[in-house]
Amino acid sequence: MASGCRRSAQRGVSLLELTIALGMAAFLAAVLPLCWDNGNAELAAAHQEIVGSLDQAFTLARARGTDVKVALGKATGAGEHLSVQLGRRIRWGKPAAIPLPPGMDPDPLAARTGESHPIITVTPRRTTLASAWFLNDGTDALCMRLSGHGHLQVLRWRADLKKWTRA
Repeated sequence: MASGCRRSAQRGVSLLELTIALGMAAFLAAVLPLCWDNGNAELAAAHQEIVGSLDQAFTLARARGTDVKVALGKATGAGEHLSVQLGRRIRWGKPAAIPLPPGMDPDPLAARTGESHPIITVTPRRTTLASAWFLNDGTDALCMRLSGHGHLQVLRWRADLKKWTRA
């Protein structure tokens, strides 16, 4: 009976084996993100940054009872405004190889420069100046269209599908 206990104790994992396995897992966790193309992650983060800034502006405008401005791209302006920060790989504009989204007027200013209005004014009544923005990572792109009633539509150009989809 004593020999049966010894056998089951020897079937476990030694501290050395556990240390080696954890070391390999830590190494892979550190190296894999460096090899991963995070362009899609940066484009998704830019999307969330703009949506979050607009939501914050609508909330501040309502709470304060005054207009709030959101500055996009290289916009600078007098007075208080929320600025949008983008990842280093994200660029304003739509690459020429990517078509305009369905139903969008040809040759808008936003397609060339990335923004039709670099500063958006949000009112306490949740109205805005209608606008459109394009962001890209060189492969995929986002088209964000804001209506005068504060409704934001976000479309994403997927190079792998060669079409615009809802983001």
